[in-house]
Amino acid sequence: MAKFFVQNFGCRATQADGAALESLLSAKGLQAARERSTADLVVLNTCTVTAAADEDVRQTIRRVHRENAAARILVTGCYAQRAPEELAAMPGVEWVVGNSHKSQIADLVTTAPYHGNILVADIFAQHDFLAAPVQDAAGDRTRPNLKIQDGCNNRCAFCIIPFVRGWSRSAPAQQVVEQVRALASCYREIVLSGINLGRWGREPGSTMRLADLIRMLLAETPVERLRLSSIEPMDLSDDLLGLMATSPRIAKHVHAPLQSGSDRILRRMHRKYRPYHYSTRLRKARALMPDAAIGADVMAGFPGETDAEFEDSRRFIEAMPFTYLHVFTYSERPGTPAAEDPDQVPVAVRRERNRILRNLAAAKNRAFRESMVGKRLSVVTLHEPGTALSENYLKVELAYEREPNQLLDVEIGGLTDSGLAEKTDLPIVNGTR
Repeated sequence: MAKFFVQNFGCRATQADGAALESLLSAKGLQAARERSTADLVVLNTCTVTAAADEDVRQTIRRVHRENAAARILVTGCYAQRAPEELAAMPGVEWVVGNSHKSQIADLVTTAPYHGNILVADIFAQHDFLAAPVQDAAGDRTRPNLKIQDGCNNRCAFCIIPFVRGWSRSAPAQQVVEQVRALASCYREIVLSGINLGRWGREPGSTMRLADLIRMLLAETPVERLRLSSIEPMDLSDDLLGLMATSPRIAKHVHAPLQSGSDRILRRMHRKYRPYHYSTRLRKARALMPDAAIGADVMAGFPGETDAEFEDSRRFIEAMPFTYLHVFTYSERPGTPAAEDPDQVPVAVRRERNRILRNLAAAKNRAFRESMVGKRLSVVTLHEPGTALSENYLKVELAYEREPNQLLDVEIGGLTDSGLAEKTDLPIVNGTR
């Protein structure tokens, strides 16, 4: 029996696509390989959000071809959709299949010989919804990731994702209910994700919104905890924030992409809000959920960003109630308006600004963790022995090992290097007991 190995790069949505591919390939009679080196077919499900993501894929292709020359390599995902010829020219690559044809991969590799190694078409003609729960989210095997939305209708100046994912589209509500109901029989916490999750249900003719779907999930499934992944600030409605704050079955965790705290830079980015709007939403979230995790994506070195504008952004970020940040250095993406801007910030300056924001994020995170000492937090135990993740997105070192995939309350006794420690009589030295 032929063996396959699927390797995913990038976001939770890509992980969900990879899980769906594994299901489709297994249904065709192929067997999942434990390691890439033993597979007859290696599927690389790619990301293209930055130049570094592209390079990671290319290095992996070279490594696979060197270590397992007999393997057939199929490259799919966002990089395959964006630059198929570039990938097809690499030694060892047999097929390049874009997101436009990802649902056909299982048929492609198990039917008659395929004449031509590129299968990519207009992503904006794509209406299928390829998704399956990722039941090994981030390797912890206790927090499955369910993609319920794909695509994006925004056109941010720096972002290539809409052009490789297509228009925003939502998984049917009843399908989501059935998937969550099935997952809830095995898992305590389920993560809902999407490319632009807050746009779930926004298709023409739909009257449901994300908050309505969540209410349905709470009413019709036994799920113990739902966690929402990234939601754009303009989609953090009072209704959604109120529901998150009042339901004990929704994790107190808000992740709202910011990108910049400078009004001028947000305009140049073509973002649909201004610092004032963003601040209003986050302060509302903090008022409703005083101990919630509040995170954001922020970008350093967008084209034209002056020293003064970066300082405006830094001060805004410092004033916001963030508990963590995902800091990205701006990376030119071919075909985007920002990549054509002649006023590019020198790479060394971008990296220095990235360093400044990371240091700010670390200080904010430490202050938040210090405020948790002495409190009782609800956590889900992870597959990694002796560790758990709190409702408000903090890693907790447990006083003793518990079985994974359990929800429990623990009292916080102190800090570790990057997280928290459950209260115990044993001293903590250099972040460990």
